[in-house]
This record gives sequence, C-alpha cells and structure tokens, in this order.
Amino acid sequence: MDKTNPIAELKRLGQSVWLDQIDRGMIRSGQLARYRDAGVSGVTANPTIFARALESSDAYSDEVARRLDAGQEAEATVWDLLIEDVQSAADILRPVYEREHGGDGFVSIEVSPEIAGDTQLTIAAARDLQRRVARPNVMVKIPATPAGLPAIQTMIAEGANINVTLIFGIERYVKVVEAFLAGLEELRVRGGDLSHVHSVASFFVSRVDSKVDEQLTKKIEQANTGRRHQLESLLGRGAIANSKLAYVMFGQLHAGQRWDDLRSAGASVQQCLWASTSTKNPLYGDTMYVEELIGPATVNTMPVATFEAFRDHGQVELTLQEDIDGARRVLDQLAMSGIDMAAITQELEDEGVAAFAKSFRESIQHLNKVGAPR
Repeated sequence: MDKTNPIAELKRLGQSVWLDQIDRGMIRSGQLARYRDAGVSGVTANPTIFARALESSDAYSDEVARRLDAGQEAEATVWDLLIEDVQSAADILRPVYEREHGGDGFVSIEVSPEIAGDTQLTIAAARDLQRRVARPNVMVKIPATPAGLPAIQTMIAEGANINVTLIFGIERYVKVVEAFLAGLEELRVRGGDLSHVHSVASFFVSRVDSKVDEQLTKKIEQANTGRRHQLESLLGRGAIANSKLAYVMFGQLHAGQRWDDLRSAGASVQQCLWASTSTKNPLYGDTMYVEELIGPATVNTMPVATFEAFRDHGQVELTLQEDIDGARRVLDQLAMSGIDMAAITQELEDEGVAAFAKSFRESIQHLNKVGAPR
C-alpha cells in the first residue's frame, strides 16, 4: 500500500473513510465513483446536507418540476429524491461492500428528525426506509435520543443495519451500545444471523468544541492573567478528549463474556464513527479532527473539503489511544472551570434534532423553488 497516500494509510490502520455528502450532481458526474476509487468506502448525509444539495444543484430541477406538475406532494417528492440518491450511491459503493464481505461500503439515510421524540413512529419510519431503499449496504440513521434508543434496539433485533446519530456524551453512548447489544441478543434468540448486522455509533465531534470554547471564551474575558492562561490552554481540546474517552468505553463495552458470546455467534463490533469533523474555528488545523482520532475499528466521515485537505497534507499515526490520562485531565479541568459537559452535550443533542428538523421542513417548503427555471 502506498504510504504516501494518507487515505490509504488510514485504511491500513483500521479506519474507514466515509464522505459526509450526497447529491445527485456528484453521483451523475462520476465524482462519487472517483472518490470511491480514491479510498472513500461509505457515504453519510443528514437533512441539512440534503436540503443544501436541493437548493444548490441543478440536477434536481427537472425531476422536481415533473413530480410537482403531476400533483405529487412536496414531502413525498423529497423522500423519493433522497431515496433515489441513496440507492444510486449504494450501487456505486456496492463493490466496496462485496470486497469487504459486508463490513464496509455503506450509505446512510436518516429517519425524519421531526419524529425523534416518538419511538413507535421512528421504528415505523426505519422499517419503511429499509423496505423502500432495498439495498444491503444501506444503514438507517436513528438519533440517539431517549425515544430513539428502544427503536435502535428493535431495528437491530430485526437484523437492520443502523447508524446511530447525534451522539455527543459518553453516558448516552453507553446506552447506545446497550441497545445494540440487547438487539443482537434478541436477534440471536430468534435464530437470526448476527453476521449480517452492522452498526456505527456516530459522535459529532467539532460541535462539542464550538460549545465548550464559547463558554471558555466568556470565562477568559473575566479572568485574571494566571487564570486566563489556564483557561486558554483548554480551548479546542474538549471534543478530542471526549472522543478518546468514548473510545476507551468502546473497548470496555465490547469485551467480557457477554460480548464474547455475541462475537462467537457472528456479531461485529459497533464501530465508533467520528462525524462533524470539519474545523469550525479557523485558528485550528483543517485536519485536526481527523489526525487526532485515528484508531482501529473506527470510521471518520468527512465533508468534501476536509477529505481533500487530509488527502493533500494529512498526517497519519495512531492517535486515538494516545495520552488517555491527558484526555481525562482535560475533562477534569473543564469541570473544575465550571464547564458542565453533561449540560453541553444535552444542549447539543436538542439543537441538533431541532436544526435537522428545520432543514427537513424547509426543504419541503422551498421545493417549488428547486423546480423553477434558473
């Protein structure tokens, strides 16, 4: 393998590279296939990404106009377009899925964020998407909300591939893995094939720093010189520390007799997926949330700009398991500085669900503009 290729090096070290982008123009132009050939082995998206694609790409206009002129409801049109894109992307990545014997090559499609607080509606929506997409290499995304957790367990127990999204806190992550393990146990009791079930737990990384840094900056403005330096040393460190300790928990939860029994029955680990890995603060390196989170049995899903930056000048070494004591110290120092990570991660979850619901609703309300001549 070419050691000068950062993307290939990530794969060698056990980390898959997925692209956090999907749009019809990328699919039709062959760009997604070229990304696949460059080492991208999966695709994720969310309602905000798809809404942006609808607004910015001419690839949808004719189809939208045809459907709306025929009397199709706007919401049904949005879902049809998204499902078609996911099917096309899954077909492009199918060779990866086959080459990896079902362990990679996935495309994700998310249940409506407007039902994140309703377990039964989430289950029904996940089943419907799984049926309509009808591709073995598609994961249905379900948010890790309290109502989402039992839906995750139910879908895993039915043998579905699930991308658990909008994870911010380690305590919630423990519950996500419990839902995954309990679902596998249910499936095993039913006589299902555990080897066909794949799941990722998606941590939104950079958003944690955005929120932590905002609070730190307010404290820095009011601090004396000595205290100011201490607080400044914590800027841009909370998200990486949080992710590293989540990975420690990943190792602990995928160990012991319970996991050994599931693994013997064919189960694969629920991989940690690092999402929201673009750098929001221009003072930080543009590949920071890739380089600091490299480790085996993980995925990093990158926006196009982050992928291109890492492909160009990314530094590759195993970092995820380095300086775990330092990560603990960072979170301890944040806590002693009055930064409540539990409150921050809950706030981020609430904001994430609300933002995705807003984007989803706006993509429906503005659909007539997509079909209008440009």
